[in-house]
Amino acid sequence: MATQPQPSAAPFKSRTVDLVNKIHAAPTTRDILVGLKDEIQGLFNAERMTIYALDTQKQELYSITAVGGQLKEIRVPKTFSSIAGFTAMSRQTLNIKDAYDAAELAKLHPKLGFDKRWDQQSGFRTKQVLSVPITFDKFILGVVQLVNDTGGGAFTAEEAGALEEVAKTLGIAFYNQRKASTSSKPTKYAHLITKGIVSEADLNTAASEARVKSCSVEAVLIDRFKVPKAEVLKSLSMFYGVPAWEYTGVEMVPSDLGDKLNLDFLRKILYVPIAKSGREVTVAVSDPHDLTKIDAIKATNLAPKLEVQVGILEDIKALVDKAFGAAPEPDDGAEVGEDELIAETEEEEGAGGPDEQDSAVVKLCNMIIRDAYKIGASDIHVEPYGDKMSTVIRFRTDGDCKVYKEVSPEYRNALVSRLKIMARLDISEKRKPQDGKIRFRSKKGTIELRVATIPTQGGNEDIVMRILAASEPLPLERMGFTKRNLDEFKVALQKPYGLILCVGPTGSGKTTTLHSGLGFINTPDLKIWTAEDPVEITQKGLRQVQMHSKIGLTFATAMRAFLRADPDVIMVGEMRDRETAQTGIEASLTGHLVLSTLHTNSAAETITRLLDMELDPFSFADALLCILAQRLVGTLCGKCKETYNPDVDEWKELVAAYGPDWWDRTGIKYGPDFKLVRPVGCNDCAMTGRRGRMGIHELISTTPAIKGMIQDKAPVVQIHEQAMKDGMTTLLQDGILKACQGATTLGQVRTVCTK
Repeated sequence: MATQPQPSAAPFKSRTVDLVNKIHAAPTTRDILVGLKDEIQGLFNAERMTIYALDTQKQELYSITAVGGQLKEIRVPKTFSSIAGFTAMSRQTLNIKDAYDAAELAKLHPKLGFDKRWDQQSGFRTKQVLSVPITFDKFILGVVQLVNDTGGGAFTAEEAGALEEVAKTLGIAFYNQRKASTSSKPTKYAHLITKGIVSEADLNTAASEARVKSCSVEAVLIDRFKVPKAEVLKSLSMFYGVPAWEYTGVEMVPSDLGDKLNLDFLRKILYVPIAKSGREVTVAVSDPHDLTKIDAIKATNLAPKLEVQVGILEDIKALVDKAFGAAPEPDDGAEVGEDELIAETEEEEGAGGPDEQDSAVVKLCNMIIRDAYKIGASDIHVEPYGDKMSTVIRFRTDGDCKVYKEVSPEYRNALVSRLKIMARLDISEKRKPQDGKIRFRSKKGTIELRVATIPTQGGNEDIVMRILAASEPLPLERMGFTKRNLDEFKVALQKPYGLILCVGPTGSGKTTTLHSGLGFINTPDLKIWTAEDPVEITQKGLRQVQMHSKIGLTFATAMRAFLRADPDVIMVGEMRDRETAQTGIEASLTGHLVLSTLHTNSAAETITRLLDMELDPFSFADALLCILAQRLVGTLCGKCKETYNPDVDEWKELVAAYGPDWWDRTGIKYGPDFKLVRPVGCNDCAMTGRRGRMGIHELISTTPAIKGMIQDKAPVVQIHEQAMKDGMTTLLQDGILKACQGATTLGQVRTVCTK
């Protein structure tokens, strides 16, 4: 069918420029939705046009239209079930030929449909739909849709491109209007709302939760909503107009102020000195606008000049407790009744020292667990060295063990016994390993620890505790994926059935990645079951099952049970054996999306590992969607890393490590503008130069060539080479790209990559 002739380029361009000016001049979002709708539609050969804006509080798309001389609001949920919602969720342009064609919609998403009620009420027949997301700086702000090309055919690529340009303008306008409305009512969290990090609904929830828990709103935003601490501090700094102070666990109170500080006054006013330079003292407070408190601090005459910085209330309390001892509080140790478990031992060594019920030992154990949790440690190591040397306590943070404290040798038996009592272990058994769990109550909620005891030389007994603090998933966009890996991983996640594997060694973040993937597709229209050991990350909407091998609840038995429980998506913690793998493949071939992990070194090796389990290669090839291998690499401290221009030798080393045959596809050239970063060291990173970790990935998608190789049981090398031809970057290559982006170094990448 012939389409209507397009307007000439010159008039179209001039009308577009005029429209852009009108969009920017519109005083409110409502004026754009109502006043400019017809003018935007007039640019295109469309019978109807709708502009949706995003309600950040309700997470719904809304539009305003004139019906019978009155304004009517239309609302659409931001889910995959509607065309507008899918556009907002996927952030991609949709050009649909027939909205009534269920098969066409199902190719995009199994739950995508078209609501015919509006057509039935109005007598209008929707056919073609061109739907474009309205974004700004990676934030989704709305959707613009054209309905029915007047010529009867599909919307052209030129029309889609033109509508995308209009959507960019709308994105800028919506962002500026939201920013203006936020700045007209400045709050401590305006920066977080403006950047789209949290919604107003999130802030209301955080404020309510903070009142219940008697903590700061900032603590709830960081702990529950996973808002980066740096962003919270930046928002506070912008609001109060003073620098922000962050406590990382290594800061100290200036030692020469000790005789001028009154501990009761510190805790009453809630401030802490953080630096002293000559005649100036810098203090951190949670509210620099509270002039009553500031005047009270000045009255202490710490120094002729007082500099104020803003900090988070819990950080201020933590430094006060660290410097002067924790404030008296009820013991909030392990489960109820633990203090009734008084142990008796025939061990005479150290009989004159404190026992496990001594109040000092109880407080020491509680402090160790609380401090480890506060700084984000993954493991606590208690390492006794006999009755002549101190017991060393080490925390593992960002993958590295660091000494936290040394405890007097006279406390070593009492400390170990106390931790074993909290884990409900046999304190009289010191000759063989034991394992248990501690559920530790603190003001921030319940912390679960997995405890392992191991007898060591000299009659000592080491204890290692893994912190299993429940958390929420991170968005996929914050997982460190390259664009290619992110796009292909999202495509696989949106398939109605198939098998997705995430592989790597223990502690490489596999479960975190899979939960982020589930978070991407977690909508009310999907039933998602997970089998995990242990359940570390929780999500509303997921039905999560903890494995219990002692009673026969294994991954394989859980999967069989899930298949009788009407699942859409199944996540199984690990494919440890042939039974679990076979059940997973069968489930993925019968209409279910299955996600799991495996302990292999690379994506290609995963294929041969599973085939070695005697799985049917044809079923496996049909089921597999993608394999994502990953590692966690140390990132450089953002406050002290140094940028430099590498010499030619270092450039050649980088290219050689990446692979000269593949380097050209990076598009990176050597020259004066090419920069790398290197660690320096500062107080914020404890002089290590490193702070935090990020993921590096390699992703194999099952192209027809890869499927054929799986069916032929091809060697790992051939599968790896084909995946590279298909666009895969190896773990090492992905790490090198991140080094070129200034996040890490080649040395850090090489420490976690085997190839």
